[in-house]
Amino acid sequence: MLVALSIRDIVLIDKLDLTLEGGLCALTGETGAGKSILLDALGLAMGARADAGLVAQGTDKGSVTAIFDVGGDHPARALLAEQELSSDGDLILRRVQTADGRTRAFINDQPVSVALLREVGERLVEIHGQHDERGLLDVSGHRAVLDAFARCEKEAQAVRSAYKAMSEARSVLNAHRARLERAEAERAFLTHSLEELAELAPEEGEEEKLAEERSLLMHAEKISEELVAAQQALAGDAGLDARINLAMRRLERAAPQAAGRLEPVLAALERTLAEASEAEALLDDTVRGLEFDPDRLENTETRLFALRALARKHNVQVDELPALQERMAAELADIDDGAAALGRYEKAVGEAEAAYAKAAQLLSDKRVKAAEKLDKIVASELVPLKLEKATFHTRVETLPPEEGGAEGIDRVSFLIATNPGSPLGPLIKIASGGELSRFILALKVALASAGSAPTLIFDEVDSGVGGAVAEAVGVRLAELARTAQVLVVTHSPQVAARAHHHLRISKAAKGKSKDAPVATQVARLSSSDRREEIARMLAGATVTEEARAAADRLIGSAG
Repeated sequence: MLVALSIRDIVLIDKLDLTLEGGLCALTGETGAGKSILLDALGLAMGARADAGLVAQGTDKGSVTAIFDVGGDHPARALLAEQELSSDGDLILRRVQTADGRTRAFINDQPVSVALLREVGERLVEIHGQHDERGLLDVSGHRAVLDAFARCEKEAQAVRSAYKAMSEARSVLNAHRARLERAEAERAFLTHSLEELAELAPEEGEEEKLAEERSLLMHAEKISEELVAAQQALAGDAGLDARINLAMRRLERAAPQAAGRLEPVLAALERTLAEASEAEALLDDTVRGLEFDPDRLENTETRLFALRALARKHNVQVDELPALQERMAAELADIDDGAAALGRYEKAVGEAEAAYAKAAQLLSDKRVKAAEKLDKIVASELVPLKLEKATFHTRVETLPPEEGGAEGIDRVSFLIATNPGSPLGPLIKIASGGELSRFILALKVALASAGSAPTLIFDEVDSGVGGAVAEAVGVRLAELARTAQVLVVTHSPQVAARAHHHLRISKAAKGKSKDAPVATQVARLSSSDRREEIARMLAGATVTEEARAAADRLIGSAG
């Protein structure tokens, strides 16, 4: 609840520090005393639209600070936690408005956007006035109000989960269909490409081998000439073998007299002779293998160029062609298997849609029953509020499952007709100011069990009524105050008499001069002062003893 309100330099309020308590608090005072200023200031702290005109004349800026004491599980704290903002202890909402139109917002002394300030404020305070278009007058929030009254959070969560699952299943199906469409369009390309690759049958590392072979074949004739010359150099009468053999025969004849010293030389020559023979044989084999073959060169070049052309066509390296062939084969197989997979995905979507439709229908049924119950409760509240000829109806318009959303298949709106036979219409368009306030009060009483913001403010909910109707208004406000903090701006003594706390708002000159500026003041009334204020509300300008006695009776009957 709202435990403190501090205002600095807002319109006619120079400085105001209020402490507030739970229960029903009445705000009274003469017309024009500044009650609306107080509500405008609180609205500013709750994120209402900025207005440079709120800044007191002659000052650069004004500020409003509202302090709330709420439980640790309050939705406002959860919202702040989502934004990674501290919410320990009291929640302190502050707004600074400058005379040049700029504005700044703070929560617990942390700078925040005005939008976030408004979101938090809406969870802490509900302001109901004749011209307020938020809260119960906003049709977009009626479904949530009915759900809270119906206590169907479990069913609503089931619908949200089913809708998410259905949306995900549809996304998978749509993505698969898109892939199939793209793949189907590429079927001819894939088939032709695979035929080309299969015909060529590329192998990894083949390009390098073919390039080496082509280079060798292109120079084979010249290389062969050099090899033949090398053969001739090794052969012939003066060949290497003949010279080595001659040297060995000479050494062998001298060996017996050399006492073994020639043995290493002979062994080396024998090795040289063997290696020379091996080299000659290898040379002969190489010469035979390098015979110039134009057909072989042509075939090598044809395959090498074909591989390179195919690689360029697919924008890959030649060595990547085998992997490309495997990948294309897999894609073609996916196309062939796509129909079966499509069937599985379509089945999953059908099952998800059925689950959503079932969950949404259960929620819808509960909403319809709750709407009937709410209508009866509100109808019973309208009679004492002098709205017995009016009709209240909760319309639950059920849509086909395919038009539903995360919150189900229902559109919910609160409708009224103020006279028998009149067509039903939205609250804000049908009811007059006084009627609207009483309709909202009846709704709030009916919805009290569903919970609401911890602080409720009613601005002149008793406008245009008196006597028994005003008494009924006071009784219902006191009833609401059992579960929430209720502040009511009122001109009705019957309502004020029901209050647990009483604040009087007045204007007073800031000096003795007749031209001295005035300021709005707020006073917390004691029991005797409260009696005098209610008597003034009963009697007008001149308070009589009869008015005081009547005030005593009202306070006493309110008990």
